[in-house]
Order: sequence, then structure tokens, then C-alpha cells
Amino acid sequence: MTAPSDATSSPYALPALRRHYQQAAADEAASRHFHALMSRASERDAVQLAYKAAAEALLAKHTGGVFDKLERVKAASRQFDAAVALSPQHPEVRFLRFSVESNLPRFLGASKHVDDDRAFLVQAALQHPRSGLDAEAFELVRRFLLDHQHLTPAQARQLGEK
Repeated sequence: MTAPSDATSSPYALPALRRHYQQAAADEAASRHFHALMSRASERDAVQLAYKAAAEALLAKHTGGVFDKLERVKAASRQFDAAVALSPQHPEVRFLRFSVESNLPRFLGASKHVDDDRAFLVQAALQHPRSGLDAEAFELVRRFLLDHQHLTPAQARQLGEK
């Protein structure tokens, strides 16, 4: 089943996906709901596939053993790789991968894109509105970069003013 991506009332519309993602990051029940929703998402749409990968990674926080957690992180990594391959210059796809990888323990070896994605996102944010980020996505990226201290002081000043 391919999920529609253009209807604003669709659970796969970008505002809905962003809301689900933020809720899932903070709450186990929301994470399980988001994972179930994204299990039916398109794997041919880069953004939906990136949100699907994010849902898989978020669910890893709530699964039982270390092996299960690691398998979910590996599955998410494969899905992120596929999403980026579909649309390597899409800022939201890169943001989702960055937001997950930057929160993983380094010893897992699953954070190999953090530096490249951070640089890409900082440039996209600084170039907004010509960056490919809509206003809502820009604010999500800006807030994440600022709140998690992924910016130099000069970049933080520039993005804090936008």
C-alpha cells in the first residue's frame, strides 16, 4: 500500500509527520503509534522513508534487549541511506538522519554522517528561505541546532536572529 503524500488531511502530510515525530521522541505510546503508521508509508518517497527510518530508530528506545535495539538502529540506518540516496540534497531527509545519529552513542558506529549532515543543515538554515526548507521545517531544524548546541557561537547568533 502506498500512502498519499500530498493531501493535507493525510497522516503522511509533512505537518502531521513532523508532529508525530516530535511526539514520538518524547513518549513511548506515541513512538509505537508513529512506528505503526510509518510501517505503511511509501518507500519510494524520500521524506516518508526518512520518517519511517526515524520511527524505527525511536522505537529502539522502547524495545527489550540490546540485540533488538541494535537491529532497529541498523534497520533505521539502512532506511536513512536509501532515503538520502533518493534525495541527497533534501534538507528534511538529512535533518532526520542527523537528529537520530547525533543522539546515538558513538560506540555503536552508527553516527557516520553526523559531521556532514550538520554542515549541510547549518548551510541550509543560514540560506533560508532559499534552502529548500519550508518555514515549519526551518524552525524545527533551527530549534534543534540551537537547543542541542550543534552550532558555533557565530552560527548560533545568526540563526538566533532569524
